[in-house]
Formats: sequence, structure tokens, C-alpha cells
Amino acid sequence: RFVGDDLVVPHVGWNTLGLARHTGLLADVPPGDRLYFVHSYRAVPEPANEDWVLATCDYGGEFIAAVQKGDVMACQFHPEKSGENGIGIFKNFLEGTTGEVPGAPAAVSAAAAAADAGLARRVIACLDVRSNDNGDLVVTKGDSYDVREKDEGGDVRNLGKPVELAGRYFEQGADEVAFLNITGYRDLPLTDAPMLEVLRRTSETVFVPLTVGGGIRDFTDSNGTKYTALEVAAAYFASGADKISIGSDAVYVAEAYYAAGRAKDGSTSVETISQRYGAQAVVISIDPRRVYVNDPSETKNKCVKTSRPGPNGEGFAWFQCTVMGGREGRDIGAYELAVAMEDLGAGEILLNCIDEDGQGNGFDHELVGLVSDAVKIPVIASSGAGQPSHFTDVFNATKCSAALAAGIFHRDEVTISQVKDHMKANAIPTRV
Repeated sequence: RFVGDDLVVPHVGWNTLGLARHTGLLADVPPGDRLYFVHSYRAVPEPANEDWVLATCDYGGEFIAAVQKGDVMACQFHPEKSGENGIGIFKNFLEGTTGEVPGAPAAVSAAAAAADAGLARRVIACLDVRSNDNGDLVVTKGDSYDVREKDEGGDVRNLGKPVELAGRYFEQGADEVAFLNITGYRDLPLTDAPMLEVLRRTSETVFVPLTVGGGIRDFTDSNGTKYTALEVAAAYFASGADKISIGSDAVYVAEAYYAAGRAKDGSTSVETISQRYGAQAVVISIDPRRVYVNDPSETKNKCVKTSRPGPNGEGFAWFQCTVMGGREGRDIGAYELAVAMEDLGAGEILLNCIDEDGQGNGFDHELVGLVSDAVKIPVIASSGAGQPSHFTDVFNATKCSAALAAGIFHRDEVTISQVKDHMKANAIPTRV
């Protein structure tokens, strides 16, 4: 397993390769380009396996990224999620053009492969999906979670079709695509909205990781049939999802976890899905809002000394977790929830912010810093992006591994390439 005081595990994202040998398998991967990794364990190169090692990668030390011996080939990264580079690897494998390349240059280490070698900070396109008043599944975006238009009709804001937008963001260079189904479920989510078909169609043409969230919990449908969260998640995985995102249920799980003195019984949605599919497949979506206090002793939850005082001059704030799409606040903070979820087996935190949602003022650095300092799993900053510099700013100010946006991409106010150009110009490791 990866170890290191400052190492975030799982190793999730796009990293560069170093080539020990040159064969046709990786011939179409340009030097310095990145491939997609997601894992917590690794094998290291040593004299006993040097005749197998084809490529290495660096993350807290050198590890084996690909092996090849004769017609036997394997990779630690995921070609099927590595965009056009991954497609090229499959093509070379299927066509049999995998032999040694004559006259190839000497081996090159991962660190020497590119000026910004190493794990990239990810840019994620998020699509909030829900059924509109006509029953159609549309991409929408709200302000502080209100997705309805302000005119007399008050219809659900329609910003496009999910599959088409996901394809567009893949072409623009999104490192991942997330679907958050915010439909209010009256019944089992697998029959209440056509998200499975959206995933199937998207996975046919989008070759980066796909996350889906919405209604992943234990259910009893209108016929009295019971379904576990694991069964709901399994259907999403079978349809093309790489990760599932758990929202409200994670809050209830964390409350029970603390009430039981941090005891684990293995039966919760987080634990069962993590045990079956791995920690990297479980993302916890946190929807907090600021609560101001004069002194941290006024709450049991972790506070920050804020640079943005409250309405009555309060100098501290904690970040209250909400459920039911932000409609109900609970007495547990984002810090406490993240810590509990890491212990229960989650592999990533998607950190939203109700106060900044749709405002375009930038990410809440105090919130992101609080949570990313608290856990050793990747944290995705979300809510508030309004311009490319906001991504660079949050990466410079906090330890977050990725940043996510929705509305600015849907409305063509900012493109993913503009975000990445700004990151690269400011020395943020970036997949381009």
C-alpha cells in the first residue's frame, strides 16, 4: 500500500510515465502525456522483475505502471479511462503491434518525461441532472440549490441533454465527468429516472471516469420490495459508472457512527459498497452551509477562524452538513463527516458549498482547506467557480486534488481548455 505522511491515498488521477523499454504497446503515448490511475497498492521495480518492467510512474516513490514480456502485457493505469491515449493502447494491442521498437531512445524516467511531471490536479465537469415538469431528463443548474427559473412559469432550468454535454466536455479535455441526479425520488431510483440509459450511452463515447450520484441508499419500493444500497450501486456500475456518490445517507451513517462511539458494523451503504468495489469507487458528496459563532465553544463541531465575519461580526464559523438537497440542516459538520467517511472506507470527498453555489465568487478556501487538511483521501472542491483563476487559486491555497464546476461550462462562459491553460501557466500540474 502507498505510504507517506503527506500522501493522499488512493492514488487517483492522471500521472506521467517513465519508459524502461520502448515497445509498440505504448508507442502512441507522447512523452509527458498522462494516463489515468486509481489504486491504493503498487508493485515496485527490483532486480527480480526488471525484465518485465515496461513503464514506471512516480507517486511517493517509483512504482511499476506497465509490464510486458513477450505477448503478456498488463498495466496499473486504466487505458479504457485514459482518453485517446488509452484507445491507442488498445488499438496497438489488438493489432499486435506491440514488439520492441528498433533504434528507440534510452529509457526515460517519469520525472524527466515532462516539465510538470507527476500527478495532475483534476478538472471535473459536473452535470446536475433531474426530471423537468414534462418528465424529461435535463441538465440544470441552480443558485444555492434552487434550480427553477425566476419567471412566472418557474420551470426547471434546462441547460442541455446529459449525454451530449458529457461528450462535449470529454472532447474539451475534462479529466472526469460527474452526473448528480437531483430528482426527488418517489420510488426506487433505478425505475424513477432513466439514469442507467444515460450512463450506458455516455460510456460508449466518453473515455474518462464517470461518477453518478443520487438516491444511493437502502430502499423499499411501492410494492414493498426491499433493495440495498449495494444493489442500487451495482446497477449503476453495470451501466458504466466508475464511482458512485453518496449524499444524504452518508450524513445519517456518520451520525450513527459517532453515536456508537465510532464503532463499525460493516452494514452501512459506505462500508458495503467499499468492501465490494473498493474505496476508490465510493465518493461522499457533502452539502454544507456556514454557521457563524462568536466562539468555538458554542458548538461541538470543528470551527475555523474566518476572514469573512458573520452578519453580527462573528469571528468563527463551522460548516453544517445538510440532507434532502440542502433543505434540512443536521448537527454535524463537514469536518466531522469527512473524518467518519474516511474511517468507514470512502475513497474521495466531493465538497460542495451551498453558500457559494452559483455565485461565481470562487471556491470557499476556508472550507476546502479545513477538510483537505483533515483527511488523507482525495478532496474535490466544488461550488463557486466563475473564472479560470478560481481553479488555480484553490489548488494553490489548499491540498485539494481536484476542482469541479458546472454552470460556467454549461453556459459556455468558460471552457475547460481555458481553465487548464491558466493552471498550466501558473505551474499547476495539468493534463492537457
